[in-house]
Amino acid sequence: MSPLAPDRSVGGPAPLRLVPAVCCLCRIEDADPVAVGADFEYRTTPDEFLAVRCRRCRLVYLNPRPADDESARIYPDDYHAFQFRPAEYGFVYRVRRRLEARRLLRWCRGLPADARILDVGCGDGFHLGLLREFGRPGWTLEGVDADARAVAPAREGGLTIHLGGVESAGLPDSAYHLVLLVMTVEHLADPLGTMRSAARLLAPGGRVVVVTDNVGSPDFALFGGRHWGGYHFPRHTYLFDRTTLARLGTAAGLSVERVASAVSPVNWVYSLRNWLDDWGGPRWLVNRLSLRSTVALGAFTLFDMPLAALGRGAILHGLFRKPTTEAEVTS
Repeated sequence: MSPLAPDRSVGGPAPLRLVPAVCCLCRIEDADPVAVGADFEYRTTPDEFLAVRCRRCRLVYLNPRPADDESARIYPDDYHAFQFRPAEYGFVYRVRRRLEARRLLRWCRGLPADARILDVGCGDGFHLGLLREFGRPGWTLEGVDADARAVAPAREGGLTIHLGGVESAGLPDSAYHLVLLVMTVEHLADPLGTMRSAARLLAPGGRVVVVTDNVGSPDFALFGGRHWGGYHFPRHTYLFDRTTLARLGTAAGLSVERVASAVSPVNWVYSLRNWLDDWGGPRWLVNRLSLRSTVALGAFTLFDMPLAALGRGAILHGLFRKPTTEAEVTS
């Protein structure tokens, strides 16, 4: 537990092994405290965690963070990315499937008929499955994920998935036309290292799409002291706004095509859930606020739509491109 965190416990198993962290953009530790919070969603640990903001670039990150060998504990077997299936999520699954398919196809515009696409942090292969169903038949689809519990169902579904980190998976350089990092960079111990690996894997002119939580949003401003759903304590280690996400791309040697906010109800729902849970709200109400909550998700989608139109939506979409020539790299 951080010395700045209050001496509180949420119960459950033994504390995690934590390691110090630095800003992944500035590579230093020069930060101010922002929030202290617990694992409100899965109760994997009694620890509370400290989120800080870099004084130089304003990046928000967890310090200290869980050690890499604690991954199996902080991602339990019932973690939603391991089992996002229609039988369990019903109407929410069907709506998300349609919306995500539309977004994916927008990001794929202009790709050649034989494009090679890589999904980094692919989980159970949800997005790859959509590309296989709605994309062009000549596309080669691959994923990479570090957790065998996610890889197994994806492979069972007939997808090509590499187990491990993108840096060490032995993937070919300059081979991919599109690399996806959908709700991935916030989980990484070294987002910049992963972005540099993605840039290395891209063919000249290829694109990287990053989707991540937005600390420049009203939900962060309202709940960011402890209960913000985007903290996802302790699983989210680095959190971005539009400026820091753009800087992540340029630091990886990519040009910034676009960084914009988008609609997402999830952090609103979980922020309210965390607040109610922390303050002893009725269990039936707390349990209603989840990824299965069609009413809450629908209401906050409508709430977030005008915010996204004003550039303050709950998540960010970043589109980055690999330069096609050496002159473009140095310009």
